[in-house]
Amino acid sequence: MLIVDVDEVLAHFMQGFETFVGRHGYEMRIDRFALFQNVYKVGSHESVDMPTGKILFDDFFRDGADDLAPVDGAAGALDRLSAEMTVLILTNAPDHGRAARMGWLRTHGLHYPMIINSGLKGPIVRDLAARTTGKVGFIDDLLPNLESVAADAPEVLRFQMIADERLRPFAPTDPARHAWADDWAGMEPAIRAGLLD
Repeated sequence: MLIVDVDEVLAHFMQGFETFVGRHGYEMRIDRFALFQNVYKVGSHESVDMPTGKILFDDFFRDGADDLAPVDGAAGALDRLSAEMTVLILTNAPDHGRAARMGWLRTHGLHYPMIINSGLKGPIVRDLAARTTGKVGFIDDLLPNLESVAADAPEVLRFQMIADERLRPFAPTDPARHAWADDWAGMEPAIRAGLLD
């Protein structure tokens, strides 16, 4: 079984969110591994506060979540892998974004069951892994989710990917504990080596 995150793994979330906030008088200045702390009112020296960021985020999932570029190679890699394992999509999108997220996946050839989660992903990955006797892999961009899975489901193999090259230099990683790949050309063979060999 392979459990796959969406944002920065299958979809270029930061680029899409940047475009969305740009239409509403904000701009993205990526100088840290964060979301709202990289969003600024045009001309401002202070990033937006959490309530403003949350409004933008919620509005994005109402009005902009279809406007995400797919990560190169993701659909093809999952298509090949799905011939040999079950693929599940696990996303922390808000519930009101369920239809948009499902529609985006379908549009880009990612016809896999989708589960919406809230919070750290360790508990739900543990529950999903308990449904199979085979090996399980988990891919996410966020180190806290990978650490959560390591704590709650230590038998699950963990992989980290961050598609946005601007974010990578700032991203917390631990490649000794969670395998890293920059792209799907590297991720697919790593998954095969971990789950199928």
